[in-house]
Amino acid sequence: MIPDVGLKWVISVATLALTAFTVLSADAADAPAVKEGDWVVRDFRFHTGEVLSELRIHYTTVGAPTGEPVLVLHGTTQSGTSMLAAAFAGELFGAGQPLDASRYFIVLPDAIGHGKSSKPSDGLRMAFPKYNYDDLVEAQHRLLTEHLGIRRLRLVLGFSMGGMETWLLAQKYPDMMDAAVPMASLPVEMSGRNWMLRRLIIDSIRNDPDWLNGGYTKQPRSAQFASVFYGLATSGGNQALNKIAPVRAKADELVNSRLAAAYSADANDVLYQWESSRDYNPAAGLERITATLLAINSADDERNPPELGVMERDIKRVKNGRALLIPASDQTAGHGTVFQAKFWKKELMELLQAAPREAK
Repeated sequence: MIPDVGLKWVISVATLALTAFTVLSADAADAPAVKEGDWVVRDFRFHTGEVLSELRIHYTTVGAPTGEPVLVLHGTTQSGTSMLAAAFAGELFGAGQPLDASRYFIVLPDAIGHGKSSKPSDGLRMAFPKYNYDDLVEAQHRLLTEHLGIRRLRLVLGFSMGGMETWLLAQKYPDMMDAAVPMASLPVEMSGRNWMLRRLIIDSIRNDPDWLNGGYTKQPRSAQFASVFYGLATSGGNQALNKIAPVRAKADELVNSRLAAAYSADANDVLYQWESSRDYNPAAGLERITATLLAINSADDERNPPELGVMERDIKRVKNGRALLIPASDQTAGHGTVFQAKFWKKELMELLQAAPREAK
């Protein structure tokens, strides 16, 4: 599925993965090791009480396991490999960059319901457990501790949905990380336009006569149409969109190209992915966060508008927290801005240099 990011670099997940991670090095011999794996959790219990006898968690790692561990979390509809995009990994994982993979061991899991991890389209369809972000966080913690043997992370960094998971991880497992960077997210209950438009994706699919309560034999077209609508409504940036489509003909061209693009996502998977944010609310636990935290957002983020004053108010409750707001311009991309690491990699480097490590 097309990642839910900005307009200028929306490309296929296959391209984002860049196969051998050549984005980091022109010489393949110098490129850090990129590996994929699967771990099966037996009898995983979801927050609803539902139990899945076998929950598959797929993950990608960059670098050697001897490096300092870093957890990187993707956005809604994405996968771990989507974070290997040139705009993200190409600015961070290379030699001398903030998360130089010769020094760090970078773990990129596919969240439940995403990528190659267990999801409704594997066969259970609407009988798949009704997961939420607490379940995603629990699965990631177990992957790190039980399978990869990681007890302490130098950094947790997440984009969009991954940013929301970072807020939850930092308060649920405060002793597990030195630093946390939640991006394109707010530490507040899912609400406002952000939830309203997610709800419309969900309802568009459920109300499609071809959906058949999840038992369709051909993909309902509503999933793609609603996803395109949501993407244009909540990501891209006003200035950037106006620059790309300053006249109606250009605007029509953009919409037509989005609607005509290849769309391989499964409607039930999409429904679950967006609905899983329904009860996200980290507000009560902000004082439990002990990691050095840098919250990164953009001034033109349509889903997390700074004029609400949420970040300005709530970052004060995080003991070692501060916020970075990227100014809007025709070079930014609204909600998708922070996927472009060039806007904040300097501040990340400074954070990693300053954040205390766990006492030995």
